[in-house]
Amino acid sequence: MSIMSCEKGDGDPMEDPLFILESGEVYRNPTEVKMSQIVMPCHANHCGELSVGQLLKWMDSTACLSAERHAGSPCITASVDDIHFEGWCSSVHTVTTVVNIKAKVNRAFTSSMEVGITVSCEDLFSSCQWNVCNAFATFVARRTEEGKLKQVIPRTQTEQMEYSIAAERRRMRLTHAEIITDLLSKCQEYQGAVSAERTRVESVELVLPPHANHQVSTFGGQIMAWMENVATIAACRLCNAHPTLRTIDMFHFRGPSHIGDRLVLKAIVNNAFKHSMEVGVCAEAYQGAGALRHINSAFMTFEVLDKDRKPRTLPRIRPEPVDGKRRYQEAIARKKIRLDRKYIISCKQTEVPLSVPWDISNQMYLSYNNVSALKIMAARSNWMLSSEKNKVSLYTLEENQILCFKVETHVTVPAEQAFHLLSDLRRRHEWDRHYQWADEDDTIYRVATPCVSKGGKGQDFILLASRRKPCDSRDPYLIALRSVTLPTHPATEDYTRGEVLCAGFSIWEESNAVSKISYYNQATPGVLPYISNDIAGLSSSFYGTFHSCNKYLEENRDSLAVLSPSDL
Repeated sequence: MSIMSCEKGDGDPMEDPLFILESGEVYRNPTEVKMSQIVMPCHANHCGELSVGQLLKWMDSTACLSAERHAGSPCITASVDDIHFEGWCSSVHTVTTVVNIKAKVNRAFTSSMEVGITVSCEDLFSSCQWNVCNAFATFVARRTEEGKLKQVIPRTQTEQMEYSIAAERRRMRLTHAEIITDLLSKCQEYQGAVSAERTRVESVELVLPPHANHQVSTFGGQIMAWMENVATIAACRLCNAHPTLRTIDMFHFRGPSHIGDRLVLKAIVNNAFKHSMEVGVCAEAYQGAGALRHINSAFMTFEVLDKDRKPRTLPRIRPEPVDGKRRYQEAIARKKIRLDRKYIISCKQTEVPLSVPWDISNQMYLSYNNVSALKIMAARSNWMLSSEKNKVSLYTLEENQILCFKVETHVTVPAEQAFHLLSDLRRRHEWDRHYQWADEDDTIYRVATPCVSKGGKGQDFILLASRRKPCDSRDPYLIALRSVTLPTHPATEDYTRGEVLCAGFSIWEESNAVSKISYYNQATPGVLPYISNDIAGLSSSFYGTFHSCNKYLEENRDSLAVLSPSDL
């Protein structure tokens, strides 16, 4: 469905929420909620800057209202993904600053939903605006009439992209604990000078009616604000200065809290690196003489800035035996994960090399980036038909000086079988002459291609193949490909090492026996020579390749294709 924005802009509904659909209908996302707050002195910390805890309360409240608008029933905060603050502390002062928060439901699952949150600020005197952070929160509906949430129906290109990628973010949340466990065995202790016990903080808060939400439970944003407060105190005790909060790892609510609870908040510096420290903080609740109930845990990264706004060198931490040592090692593992996320996921594509080093600890993030990049490319709506022959179509898309192409066809093969057959790159040479052979190592392939000009060398590629089955009828089968670097497969003199930034297959089930197959590729210099003649209209070799693909799939439609669970 084609759309156009009512105002000039980039088409992002979080920026320009009103759209005119092809039918002429004016559309606005029904789950979108906005909140604007002027920063008052009561919202500031002792430096006159907006308290992060106050911001977390506003974010949680806005996101909860969005979730309840979609669910039609009360919702509670289950978790909040990592938060990275872009433009922050020194820029957000009282009186002149307004904080604008927007939230909308990206996707609903059985009983939970992902809510996207964007935060920006504006100065009322200068009209200057800047982004503060983006976040993704998971909310759970307490009850629904049908027993499960109604599905989100994406209407715009951006909504379709967020809907699709939400499944990848959920996959990462579910495997986060496994990644931490895998990394712990690789951590080594480094003895520092300052005892971690010196930074320990414990505080008790009595949950009163003003702290409760409209469901008479302790407001999740209030709990997060209290946690940020004790974490800041712990960080101050290590550096003897006012620290700056840079990131918050995922908040995960493990149980509810109610009016009358005594909320015990504990914080301690788990580890200090050269310019940053990780503070672990947890919240536990009890009533009367009852046992403690675990409510929430989070990890916050602080820096200390000097007068020039540059990070100061921090003293090292000496962990205490047993639990202290465990926290010390876990902090190293979490730092590795944060670096992987920043390097692989958070950066713009132009800021990272095409081939990212692969190892088992960052496989999940590379896989997320791989699949998400393909989904973003497939969600674009401005593809131009370049040529068509015998129901095989070639489309091109040029944006920001980057050329992408798409080849699309239909085959009389069930979608799942086509997915299994195309997933095995070892067999791609059976229908694509550009692929001669491949060595498989888990989901990593080395593929060699012939030379396109006389006297030259062929190219080889080290590719990560990430496969996804659909979560529901609105998802296709996906096979995403991107280049990675493997120490065991360095470049050789016989081949020029090529790189693939984003490529892969999208397979839609048209009926029980017919599938629509789309192949996407973001044309890097190494790929462009193979398809430039097709795009320019000087050749139609793409038709021959996909005719062979069609024949290969139909000849093997009844074969038994088996993939390991790790491939899916």
